[in-house]
Amino acid sequence: MLRKLIAGVVVPLAMLAGPGVPPAAAHSSTYEGKDGKEDKVNDALGGHAEQARELLRIRQATKRFRDINVALAEGYVIPPSAECVTAEMEGLPRQLGAMGVHVIRPDLLGITGVSPRVDGTGTHTDFTRPGVLVYEPQADGSYELVAVENLVFAQAWQAAGNTEPPTFGENQYYYMVDNPLTEIDEAHGFTPHYELHVWLYRYNPAGTFMQFNARVSCPGTR
Repeated sequence: MLRKLIAGVVVPLAMLAGPGVPPAAAHSSTYEGKDGKEDKVNDALGGHAEQARELLRIRQATKRFRDINVALAEGYVIPPSAECVTAEMEGLPRQLGAMGVHVIRPDLLGITGVSPRVDGTGTHTDFTRPGVLVYEPQADGSYELVAVENLVFAQAWQAAGNTEPPTFGENQYYYMVDNPLTEIDEAHGFTPHYELHVWLYRYNPAGTFMQFNARVSCPGTR
């Protein structure tokens, strides 16, 4: 699925972004939920004060990307044929919700090829400079930032001498590899890789680091 997103990363930014994408409306410096009420970092963090401080640091470093035009100006791209990814599209129950549209930094992902699968050398895990930003499309054509994400290519990670999956605090990245016996592409068009979402801009009732968010939706699924 995301292979279609990556395939056009060499297209000039001006062609990808057009004259400018309207930012999501009325964002303040507070953590506002979709209903306009102030949300907090997920309760699942409990007493993990150190991790909570790290999440706040990441939020401070990435909150400027709530305006998608800022992200585009800093090297992120909206690849052609970008799709808003839902759980249902991945063969999972609809009630799990969605991810959204993935806006990528090709240099941080270290992409080296897109066929037959997207491959790369990226082992980037710094969430203050995420390799992927995840946005929810809005009815007015704007995009609302909902999460940050890092994607690490498994072969490159292991070649660097790592014997365990990458982690953020106590949270292990998800290992994604396609099962050729199913119709669903479990690796989203990528070679085997690790990925982790951090839902800093949309409260996720399932947990801060889950793959899908029931409070995120895509056009036509609301």
